[in-house]
Amino acid sequence: MEQAQLVENTNIKIKPTFARHETFHPRFGWLKKGYDKVSEDQEVFSKEDAPVVLGVGKNMVKAIKYWCIAFKIIEEKRVKGRKTYYELPPFASKLLGSDGWDPYIENPSSLWLLHWNLFKSPCDTPVWYFTFNEFKQIEFVADDLIFSLRDFKDRTFPSKKVSDSSFTKDVSCLLRMYVEKNSPKILKEDSLDCPFADLGLITAYSGSKRYAFNFGNKSTLAPEIIVYACLDFSASFYNDAKTVSISRLLYDAGSPGQVFKLNESSLCEAIEQIAKDFKEITLTDTAGMIQFAFTEQPEILSEKLLRRFYNKGR
Repeated sequence: MEQAQLVENTNIKIKPTFARHETFHPRFGWLKKGYDKVSEDQEVFSKEDAPVVLGVGKNMVKAIKYWCIAFKIIEEKRVKGRKTYYELPPFASKLLGSDGWDPYIENPSSLWLLHWNLFKSPCDTPVWYFTFNEFKQIEFVADDLIFSLRDFKDRTFPSKKVSDSSFTKDVSCLLRMYVEKNSPKILKEDSLDCPFADLGLITAYSGSKRYAFNFGNKSTLAPEIIVYACLDFSASFYNDAKTVSISRLLYDAGSPGQVFKLNESSLCEAIEQIAKDFKEITLTDTAGMIQFAFTEQPEILSEKLLRRFYNKGR
């Protein structure tokens, strides 16, 4: 199992896993299928008949396993004398279990929640992490991203050899995964089967090879998910202060602002909306510094907020 590296100036560990998706972006139903099959057999991905059990080819088996690990739907475990096996972390069961919040990922908010999970430590998608958190260009072409990735790899994994073709495969997969379906750029047909394209995070320009991140409000991104991410992010460095500056929530690597591509108004509006009837959180302005404040441990509040959000209307 490859050793994760702590990213400079963050609490995020990243694994040097490049081009492990077999060129497949995550497709509708894959995460649920991986969750269900592991719940039935912890060694399913290590067995010769995995393609038969999952009903896909060998390469797709590898891709499903990779994406389930990357989204933290399953965890890989290795014990001497036993086949590699997989466990279901609590988050996966809360979301995808038979009585979970959203077993078939029908609520668009669940896609945002999974997108957020992709960047949490330990992160198995270094190219995705870099693109959303450290790459500073708002408009770009694929080659811009590949060029910058080389420097990121050298800084983060200096002893790891990564070919340009691996970077190219990862960047191509990322763009097919996130470029809006209604972008004027004609995409390959298989990109239409990727649910994450609906998030509207990246747009492709017509008649060119240029792309751009979409900052600000997102139509399917619920305020509860934004505030959950703020609390979850705060929990990663929680020190009893119970306040976090809005600038940190916007601009730090791994923050909701970077992962969701938010601007200050979209972030503050979400917090203010939730604060109206969730008294444990507030938005404060002290001497011109806007801060996100909470009265309980952030990991407890984040769980409470998600439970309330998904139980609405049940």
